[in-house]
Amino acid sequence: MASGKEEVITFKADKAFVDALRGVPNRSEFIRAAVLQALDSSCPLCQGTGILRPHQKEHWQEFARTHSLAECQDCHEMHIICQRREKKERAR
Repeated sequence: MASGKEEVITFKADKAFVDALRGVPNRSEFIRAAVLQALDSSCPLCQGTGILRPHQKEHWQEFARTHSLAECQDCHEMHIICQRREKKERAR
């Protein structure tokens, strides 16, 4: 926040969620950290919705023509590979 003022944000939570948070010493800090982590880890294209809007899908399809998904051999997570870069590296 540019003004430096804090703002209170509230949300509804079911009993199971509230019960799960009971043992957390600083619930506000815990929730704030979890939300920031989730925002930092969300997909930059769909912004965490899991759904591409029609124009986003068109952009993704254009991008996918020269990129592919592959599993990392070390950590086994999926990642994007630029096929143009791989072609350049193989040509060397």
